[in-house]
Amino acid sequence: MAEQNIDQEQLNALQEKLRQMSPEELREFQKKQCIFCQIVANKVQSRRIYEDGRVLAILDINPANPGHILLLTKEHYSIMPQLPDDEIAHVFKVAKSLSNSMLKGIDAHGTNVIVANGIAAGQRAQHFMAHIIPRKENDGIIFVLPQKPMEQKEIEAAGDRIIAALSGSAKEEKSEKGASLDEISKLLGAR
Repeated sequence: MAEQNIDQEQLNALQEKLRQMSPEELREFQKKQCIFCQIVANKVQSRRIYEDGRVLAILDINPANPGHILLLTKEHYSIMPQLPDDEIAHVFKVAKSLSNSMLKGIDAHGTNVIVANGIAAGQRAQHFMAHIIPRKENDGIIFVLPQKPMEQKEIEAAGDRIIAALSGSAKEEKSEKGASLDEISKLLGAR
């Protein structure tokens, strides 16, 4: 969706409208605003590399390297936790095949498979996707995860919180489907 300047009253009205929408209405609203849903629907041109009933792989129009692919779910999901388990499994099976095809077809020496999950992680589009980027030695892409010095007790405390959340998330997934309206509003940038 193109960025528009809206005043506080318009923002409040939009937030209220979002709150009033059913999950189905909200999903349709998101689809209409999403350029990647338009690509999936073939309303926006793209270079399709692979397609099946669940995913579409296209060439990125702003590639990190030649052959950079965006692997999109055909169903609109904003972030990875919204995807059903079988859907995410399918995405990564296809990503594996695409990565292997890059190694063979364009003589890539390796690939990066990247998911930016949420705004803080660098996600710019509100449609879940995996980037498959072919790599060669000295290709100019610097992808280095920083190593931050931390106390062992801080590392352990973070691990404990993740384990506790993981135990709770199994229960949540059975009772909830997708993100809450508040979470979606935050993702859409509404505050």
